[in-house]
Amino acid sequence: MLERVSLGSSMVGSSDNTWRRHAFAVMVTLVSIVAWLAYRRGLTGVFLFDDFANLPNLGAYGPVDNWTVFLRYITSGNADPTGRPLALLSFLVDAHNWPADPYPFKRSNVLLHLLNGALLAVLLRRLGLFTGRMSGLRNDVAAVLGAAMWLLHPLLVSTTLYVVQREAMLPTTFTLLGLIALCRARVLAAQGRMSGVRLGAIAIPVCAAFAIAGKANGILLPLLAWLMDAVLLAPAQPIAEPRVRRAFAWMRTLVLVLPSVAVLAWLLQQGIGFALHGIPSYRPWTLGERLLTEARVVCSYLAQLWLPHPYSAGVFNDAFTASKGVLSPPSTLAAIALLMLLFASAIALKRRAPALAFAILFYFAAQLLESTVIPLELYYEHRNYLPAMFMFWPLALWLMGDGHVVAVRRVLAIALPLALAAMTYLNADLWGNAQEQAVLWAQKNPDSPRAQAYAAQAERARGRPDLAVTRLRRTRVPAEDDLQIALNLIGAECEMGRAEPADIARADAALRTARITGQLGYTWFSDAIARIAKGTPCAGLDAAAVSRLLDAAAANPNSQDSAGRRQDNLSLRGSLALAARDADAALAYFNEALAARPRFEVELQQAAQCGIAGFPRQGLAHLDFSAHISPAPVAGWSMQRLHEWLLEREGYWPAEIAHLRASLEQDAAAAGNP
Repeated sequence: MLERVSLGSSMVGSSDNTWRRHAFAVMVTLVSIVAWLAYRRGLTGVFLFDDFANLPNLGAYGPVDNWTVFLRYITSGNADPTGRPLALLSFLVDAHNWPADPYPFKRSNVLLHLLNGALLAVLLRRLGLFTGRMSGLRNDVAAVLGAAMWLLHPLLVSTTLYVVQREAMLPTTFTLLGLIALCRARVLAAQGRMSGVRLGAIAIPVCAAFAIAGKANGILLPLLAWLMDAVLLAPAQPIAEPRVRRAFAWMRTLVLVLPSVAVLAWLLQQGIGFALHGIPSYRPWTLGERLLTEARVVCSYLAQLWLPHPYSAGVFNDAFTASKGVLSPPSTLAAIALLMLLFASAIALKRRAPALAFAILFYFAAQLLESTVIPLELYYEHRNYLPAMFMFWPLALWLMGDGHVVAVRRVLAIALPLALAAMTYLNADLWGNAQEQAVLWAQKNPDSPRAQAYAAQAERARGRPDLAVTRLRRTRVPAEDDLQIALNLIGAECEMGRAEPADIARADAALRTARITGQLGYTWFSDAIARIAKGTPCAGLDAAAVSRLLDAAAANPNSQDSAGRRQDNLSLRGSLALAARDADAALAYFNEALAARPRFEVELQQAAQCGIAGFPRQGLAHLDFSAHISPAPVAGWSMQRLHEWLLEREGYWPAEIAHLRASLEQDAAAAGNP
């Protein structure tokens, strides 16, 4: 075994090796073609949800066609301390401005998925030699088969065709590259070559840095590499030469072990902090309830991975019920027991079935950041993209092995990938049809306000607000939890001619209690106020009704502690005052809004609103008021702070303010009111 792996080839002649490499490349190419065909119909889909929270940065400072705008764009991310610049950079492959066509973005996601599948096949081919299960062409086929079942799995469609989830795919790319490099490093070190130590010392940190630049969970690469080395590489490939062995051990400690311990310690510290001080108020569960729930969530993931079906619940997970105790619901205890059994089995099988043990332990390790103590939303399918990479490799090894029912195994080796490809084709086809997608997701998520609201929006988009009203009125969601339902219902009613008083009262109740209002509420109010400003208000939703709803939102205890929500509310009141042609009241609200949370972009937007509404004098007064307020700098190190520094160094905001001031002064002079 040692000789076979250290030579980097099986014990055959060079001509056979060349033939096998070509055969391996052909198999990977054929699987990639099948995957492309399975995904192709999904490329005609639309942007969704979080896409609109991330991709508009492409046009935030104008087209990204010069270095100045490029630097502003690449530092504009606010997700994670890093801002995920690698993901932002990758979006420039598809567009340099916003709005943009979703097709190139989805095409790039699919191509990246194919690349990850090819890299996984390469990694599994190398790892197959370390397990000692088989060699030669059968090992190559098992590697391609294991990668194909991951690549073609329908559960990954909601990652691959959801543009913003490129942020989950890119860390996977660099994790695979890091693991491939570690395999090579171990082989070189076993041959007594110090280049193996150097390769590991450079490749893992570099790949981890790129992975983290895609998304924070790239920080798990050292832990995942340590796990792979401990379970698969070290037992099969000991390092005999003392000097190289010591150097490799030091490299392993510094590059793999210590960063892993640091991540685990940070997670422990976060967990203790949330346990002592509580989690954010917008989460309707405690840390303990989250941990109990995640046992059920992970079991649900595993069930979907091993019992695949064409259509999943998609991106709507807000109706997943949190566990209130070990027996509430009873499935919580069963889920905990199952996960403990899987973990114990992996430890017990580490020597007899290393591939199976590694697949289980890798899955659990890769879920540590998103499925434990960090108070993220409970459930998202894309959290399986990286953890499930090795899930089907043990099955592939068994299918290509000797023993009983060999013929059945070989038939399954062909049938399983094709069945997965067929299911992925059906799911991708759904992702390519926004109308059908919305309706099916609503059927699969009857208790999800997001799913019902999205389906209603799709019905309104095709000119059927009556269907949207019917759908939203029959939802089973309690009034205090249905802000999305309530606001979308009024919107649909307005398209039919009148908002009903009972539904406005329902929106009032929802605004007073909703845990999260955010952009949804702001956008809805902005649209309602815009109709009033145009002189075409919705019957039943006049300025007085909108004002009362703003009062309800301001009374929400979950908003009172948020400077951002207070600013939104006051800014909307200013917009409503402008719609009523009360410019002085608007100025007072805008000044108060800016004082709640000083931000240059808010100052400019509010002053510009005054000018557009025909009140340039009030716009100038707002700029004068703003001159006495300085935005607080971003605390700590982050990409946001770098972005602020960059704009400050360029004098970006003073230039924008000066430009707006000149425009307002010109308008005021033209109106005879300088």
